Amino acid sequence: MSTDRYVSPLSERYASKEMQYIFSPDNKFRTWRKLWIALAETEKELGLPITDEQIDELKAHAEDINYDVAKEREKIVRHDVMSHVYAYGVQCPKAKGIIHLGATSCYVGDNTDIIVMREALCLVRRKLVNVIAALSDFAGKYKDLPTLAFTHFQPAQPTSVGKRATLWLQEFLMDLEDLEYVIGTLKLLGSKGTTGTQASFLELFEGKQEIIDRIDPMIAEKMGFEACYPVSGQTYSRKVDTRVMNILAGIAASAHKMSNDIRLLQHLKEVEEPFEKTQIGSSAMAYKRNPMRSERIASLARYVMIDALNPAITSATQWFERTLDDSANKRLSIPEGFLAIDGILDLCINVTEGLVVYPKVIEKHLMAELPFMATENIMMDAVKAGGDRQELHEKIRTLSMEAGREVKALGRDNNLLELISKDNAFNLGLTELKKAMEPSRYIGRAKEQTEAFLANVVSPVLEKYKDMLGMHSEINV
Repeated sequence: MSTDRYVSPLSERYASKEMQYIFSPDNKFRTWRKLWIALAETEKELGLPITDEQIDELKAHAEDINYDVAKEREKIVRHDVMSHVYAYGVQCPKAKGIIHLGATSCYVGDNTDIIVMREALCLVRRKLVNVIAALSDFAGKYKDLPTLAFTHFQPAQPTSVGKRATLWLQEFLMDLEDLEYVIGTLKLLGSKGTTGTQASFLELFEGKQEIIDRIDPMIAEKMGFEACYPVSGQTYSRKVDTRVMNILAGIAASAHKMSNDIRLLQHLKEVEEPFEKTQIGSSAMAYKRNPMRSERIASLARYVMIDALNPAITSATQWFERTLDDSANKRLSIPEGFLAIDGILDLCINVTEGLVVYPKVIEKHLMAELPFMATENIMMDAVKAGGDRQELHEKIRTLSMEAGREVKALGRDNNLLELISKDNAFNLGLTELKKAMEPSRYIGRAKEQTEAFLANVVSPVLEKYKDMLGMHSEINV
């Protein structure tokens, strides 16, 4: 680790080696060379005087990038693509005259960007599927454990711990749908020349339109894509980057929402993220168990959501067939957005696999509020016993206010049941009233909804992606 200059924490602390490799110079420049080989093969197959010997020479040096030569050349020409064309030519003297033939810089730059983003999206998909699998297990395990639900973070009608987890699950499933759409519709730029008109190829192939029409489809097939974008300027539309980053921002928003809920539940001591035996929660307060993983998810998620503005603004401000004010921004915003979402998903896998639930605390909190929520059932029972509904409603309202004062102003336990049992209008004893306090009576269809959701929605998804399952993540710090 370098200690005398800035090093991105996304690389040092958060992102996996796998995601870092996808955006590495090795992957980038090896892809450039694969694209040059694909172009040369295509041009040869379409009739240009390129030999098998030249192609074989290019293939022989597709992996061993001579960075030193490229670096020295760039100092002279101030152009990264031409520096690597030169360096490749040094290694391939027989083929140097046909490297990059008819192409412009965006042939390697933009096509590589698309290829790299697709590789990165596929890794994101794999990790997202594993988050969904871990949450599915959690939701199934706790599908019928009653818990206090909240609206406005105020106690509301109970739900189950598992049902709450399905709310997180559903958002991640929506992200997966969006992710699949974007992966499935990504296309290459192809080779369209300096303004997208393929004028250079018109010259190379002596105006033979039917041959030129075959160039992009052949390159796409060689690079593992179904098609190229049908029209472009010099670059592919920067709206593509916007679509990609919006996917990452959506995943970040889902992760942020889940992590916020977990942080609030950890404050309530109901649910807790993993906490290792030697982990320190606070430098001053040794007893503390801070939800640092969930806090980190929220922190990185905010970065990704804001980062999505970069390609949107870049896309909106491109001039005509191209302008170079996208380049520096893309070099930062796209890789760092992916490195950040990679770190987020690793944290999500780690947290969801290790969530700890405290049923006794959950029950305590629920029982403290349940008498208020049971009043409608109590009122119905009292009416059946001969009471007047309107009179009983007013009495419950009055007694609830009194019980609320006991809890809030005096710090005592909720005594609503005792107050009701002492009022003859209800004609219900304390024993009868306590029978109404069975939490499972108040969670509605939470269990059934969770079971149906997992069986009908989640299980088919996990079956579809079963080959991607089984990932586990280690948190560096």
